[in-house]
Amino acid sequence: MALDQAEIDRRSASTVGSMRNFIDGDWRESDGGGQIEVISPGSGQQIGTIIDSSEADISAAIAAARRSFVAGHWSRMAPQQRKAILFKLAELIDRDALDLAVLGVRDNGTEIGMAIAAEPGSAAATFRFYGEALDKVNGDITPTAPEILSLIHREPVGVVGAIVPWNFPLMIGAWKVAPALAAGNSVVLKPSEAASLTLLRLAELAAEAGVPAGVFNVVTGQGATAGQTIGLSNDVDVLTFTGSGIVGRHLLRYAADSNFKAVHLELGGKSPNIVFEDCGDLEEVARQSARAAFANSGQVCVSGSRLLVQESIREPFLAALAKAADGTVVGDPLRLDSHVGAIGTKAQLEKNVRAVEQARVAGDTIVTGGEQIAGDGYFFRPTVIAAGSEDSPVVREEVFGPVLSVQSFRDEDEAVRLANDSHYGLASGVWSQNISRAHRMVRRLQAGVVHVNCYGGADITAPLVGTKQSGNGFDRSLAAIEKYQKRKTAWIRLG
Repeated sequence: MALDQAEIDRRSASTVGSMRNFIDGDWRESDGGGQIEVISPGSGQQIGTIIDSSEADISAAIAAARRSFVAGHWSRMAPQQRKAILFKLAELIDRDALDLAVLGVRDNGTEIGMAIAAEPGSAAATFRFYGEALDKVNGDITPTAPEILSLIHREPVGVVGAIVPWNFPLMIGAWKVAPALAAGNSVVLKPSEAASLTLLRLAELAAEAGVPAGVFNVVTGQGATAGQTIGLSNDVDVLTFTGSGIVGRHLLRYAADSNFKAVHLELGGKSPNIVFEDCGDLEEVARQSARAAFANSGQVCVSGSRLLVQESIREPFLAALAKAADGTVVGDPLRLDSHVGAIGTKAQLEKNVRAVEQARVAGDTIVTGGEQIAGDGYFFRPTVIAAGSEDSPVVREEVFGPVLSVQSFRDEDEAVRLANDSHYGLASGVWSQNISRAHRMVRRLQAGVVHVNCYGGADITAPLVGTKQSGNGFDRSLAAIEKYQKRKTAWIRLG
């Protein structure tokens, strides 16, 4: 989509106001809950409010989802009809793409150029993908004796609870909601309290597309109440979550304390981006490595936040990297000339400041950046830090901001050792013109995604897989539908 600054400005002037929960096909006020201010990170100003849901609010959404599932208006709908509705939802997302993108940028600070593709653009493609797939997932007939017929049915699990983060709420929300709906489930979705607006709008579009009342519910609020209620509910059959490891552990405990619901977790990472001396065009690789670390102000779960560069090219590569970082325009996320937007929340901005200070205390070298940008809103300069030790906090800990650590290595074996020396294992990158080395690195790296001579860009057809403490499951790909299905065996004796 070609973006026009005047159109962006016009939409950004609209009023958000007080948003309500979407439960059982209608907008509802809270039953005993409060309100949360919506602060736009680009300006630091309040633009509206959302509901801080009570336990009663969440329970009402779960009950609506259960009723709708049992009623069968969606769960037993013919697959071709569900497909048509999901296609219609994708069309509506495309129709309102600019409105959704601008609303999301005002809510979480992602630069508009990235937001338009990564949020509504990705979400529409995701609903189309799973809509197209849903009538092509078959059951099985197993080999048996002649007098026996064994049929393996695939059925929707029931009620899916989905909890998503603030960095790409519409994209990640679609990754979870689309396959869950495609499989015939009802869904209760809780966005992050720091970015809920586009997912509330998605609920409205889903109803317009024809998703029956109660099938898709969106409830806002804080994890300590809203997330916990979903996690502990015996009426939620599957829980899917993207966020921090601390919260992921809580959700696993809630599942154990309730109905042993399946819990699918994607928990972030500290992803190594490995540059060999035969990387090719050094300036271009440095530019792409900077983009891998600083896009969306580094608030990307697969961000290449740990650069490993071969010693023989360390100095020229570091100079090119610093040049790319310094040339990154940080500014109003709603301006087309901004390369990078705002930090999502004030708390996250403060975490970036602390991370740089910890690096200084640890004896690391700040190559460039390292400070908050003064003015309205939450902005931080792209920061490159030469780590003085393998144990430096900036090497070990996920900052989730535009803070890139740099280490050097002598040879392939050392690169592998450094890359794998982490309790995370989400993504990685390898830059080399040696195809044999590239294949070896794919096998040796302990990461669910290995980018080769690129960083990022994998689409809905490829799974985003967590390993180690980056999670126990995956989003995306045709196989994701199976997360939201259960198998049932029909063992039939014939005559």
